[in-house]
Amino acid sequence: MAASRSEGNRARTLRSALSEDLKEHGFWQKLRREFLELKEFCIEEAERTTLAGMSPIKRWFYVGWWILKQMILKLTPVRRILVVAGIVFLLISDSIKSDRVTVQPFLGAALLLFVLLLELKDRLLATDELEAGRSVQRSLMPDQNPQVPGWSVWLFSRSANEVGGDLVDFLQLSPSRCAVILADVSGKGLKAALLTAKLQTIVRTLAPDFDSMSRLGEKVNKVFHRDGLPTVFASMVYLELTPNSPQFRFINAGHLPPLLLRGGGIHETPKGDPALGLMPATTYAEQTAEFDHGDVLLGYTDGLTDARNENGQFFGFERLLALLPSLQSLSAPGIGARLTDEVDRFVGDAHRHDDLSLIVVKRL
Repeated sequence: MAASRSEGNRARTLRSALSEDLKEHGFWQKLRREFLELKEFCIEEAERTTLAGMSPIKRWFYVGWWILKQMILKLTPVRRILVVAGIVFLLISDSIKSDRVTVQPFLGAALLLFVLLLELKDRLLATDELEAGRSVQRSLMPDQNPQVPGWSVWLFSRSANEVGGDLVDFLQLSPSRCAVILADVSGKGLKAALLTAKLQTIVRTLAPDFDSMSRLGEKVNKVFHRDGLPTVFASMVYLELTPNSPQFRFINAGHLPPLLLRGGGIHETPKGDPALGLMPATTYAEQTAEFDHGDVLLGYTDGLTDARNENGQFFGFERLLALLPSLQSLSAPGIGARLTDEVDRFVGDAHRHDDLSLIVVKRL
């Protein structure tokens, strides 16, 4: 991947690249989003409270200083020294002259540019690795609309960063058994993504050999606890559908209870058992129910209700409950598309704080 990127960069000139960048739709909107993400990354909650009581001009000075300070502190020791030296060379009043040429600002700019190039090199290397990880995650994702006779199924997962810790999967266990999995591994980034892949492998390996969902849950938990990390756990909803049958059964391992849309009302399914990986031995109760025609089951991760806009407001459970009754008449893909559109409209240009994953199952 790095080689292909290098070849592509050589084929483009700097002038053509800049011309394309300036013509790109939404340039200023993307620039604003980048600044908001930088501000979110560098400024802590206590500092945001302090900023709220300042005048606009004073606030901008403080924001600039806090961002600069935090970014310098996150550098390696050598690069931190070079950045501080470069800034000092640019700011000190006494000139360092050689043959009547002021070299001070050029030296400062050169040091800063050198550190920038080093950071850019590290960023490009990391991006290549994360893009490879994202490609692997996408290859493991099932079809967004798996076909199950008598059912409409829609699956969706979007990570907040390059890779994520949510799992959405579909398994055709036998002609009479289909499984839908929704899971959320604690944490974010690469660590969560690697453990999500491990959890997916565990479930895919074990599920065909267990008719009892309770025993399957116990075995998955035992293996995930044994092979995981002490501070990491995962919530999971494992749901099995029978083609051309109204019956479904599922277990809930510490996940947000799926919602059942029936007759214009919303019913929360029973709360589940402990999350996977917390204890080596945990029991999981199998739950069963029947769908009427048009009934809808919605499973979601906390990236839905915890989505935040630029003002720090949450999308929230109450907003979700108010929206759902108007969606029941739609198809499963239609319901999912409306939900994601509403969340995106609410969040706007704010930074995505968590992965968002949904499963929508409707009885035809």
